Amino acid sequence: MNTSQIYIILSVTVLVIVALLVFFVARSKQEKMLTPLTVLAFGFILTGMLFGNNRLFNYSMMGIGVILAVVDMIRKLQAKT
Repeated sequence: MNTSQIYIILSVTVLVIVALLVFFVARSKQEKMLTPLTVLAFGFILTGMLFGNNRLFNYSMMGIGVILAVVDMIRKLQAKT
């Protein structure tokens, strides 16, 4: 196993742990549903991490995911005010 594969496995493991923590902690508080934009952003980030051997493709997918996540955060902040 080379170092990039180790980083990918480590990243996916950390994401799974964070998702499980959010799932169990969110149960004790009021239910917050994920918006479709959040799900789409998460999907783009995972696609960038897991698929493709081309760095341009990987970073493009992760960049699109981050941009969508930021847009979703801005929309949520504007909806609060």
